[in-house]
Amino acid sequence: MASAVTVPGFLAVDSGGSGLRVVLGEVGSGRRSGPLSSGEPVRTGARGIDTGHFMEQLAPMVRALTEEGAVPEVGTAVIGAAGLATLGDGLRAELPGALAREFGVRTVALAADAVTAYVGALGARPGAVVAAGTGLIAIGTDLTGWRRADGWGHLLGDCGGGAWIGRAGLEAALRAYDGRDGGSGALLSRAEEQFGAMTGLPGQVYPRPDRPAVLAAFAPRVAECAAVDPVAAGILRAAAQHMAESAVAVCPVTGEPQVALTGGLFKMGEPLLSPLHEELAKRLPHARVVPAEGDPLDGAVRIARDLAAGALALPCDGVMLSVASPMGQGDHF
Repeated sequence: MASAVTVPGFLAVDSGGSGLRVVLGEVGSGRRSGPLSSGEPVRTGARGIDTGHFMEQLAPMVRALTEEGAVPEVGTAVIGAAGLATLGDGLRAELPGALAREFGVRTVALAADAVTAYVGALGARPGAVVAAGTGLIAIGTDLTGWRRADGWGHLLGDCGGGAWIGRAGLEAALRAYDGRDGGSGALLSRAEEQFGAMTGLPGQVYPRPDRPAVLAAFAPRVAECAAVDPVAAGILRAAAQHMAESAVAVCPVTGEPQVALTGGLFKMGEPLLSPLHEELAKRLPHARVVPAEGDPLDGAVRIARDLAAGALALPCDGVMLSVASPMGQGDHF
């Protein structure tokens, strides 16, 4: 009787601001384990993303899944990592070898988290994805190369993301507190409920290492006020305009590309989605907005299945997405 597993399994990882999420799966059967989560973000240091800290978290989770019988052998690994494009040189140099030594992995793909978000949402189809949570980035492809827009962090960009909306809402609250034009009494009331006296607000924001998350925590209050407060509604319309601008910057200009929205910010619903759909229809009339099919971990799984089957159709550029052999054959482009 033939073995039920004829192709080595795969490892798929989503590494982001809330830690690692990990699954193992089989290529042919479609079977995959439930995800395990670490709950601790991978550290960054002088060489960027810390490979040692990454493996410290990953190794016990992979062993636990292997002991549960998820797959007997891991031949392919796909790692989607936040910060890979700008902080990933050390990870690209060190992680394939570490995965080969620890688990016998023979092929490793390293992808920016924007790429796994794209593939989770649209698969290997031309289009654009706006990924919005605390921050915001747009990524697009015509399947010959990747384009990205924004994702520059809350001080330099991430325009329209959760921290951007929250900061704009708190500015409007402070304007109302001061008696300046452009203020919102409704947002002032919500800010005082959430943060207490406005005189103490700077002390709750500026010293915090998680300042973007603190600002983003106020974004849902802006959405709650939008139906009755024109200032709040205006903030969300401005956010929608920024998102649409980023989508335009990365979306293929020919054909019939698809556009998807992914990330926790869109849970705010119609107060944000309604103006965003209006902006996308106006600025990208040749594109079709579709629901996101999955999340970044689903994207890592899709890439792993295609890579293991020799059917990867996505562009590899060495930065946003690279595929390497840990045995020293180098990158495959």
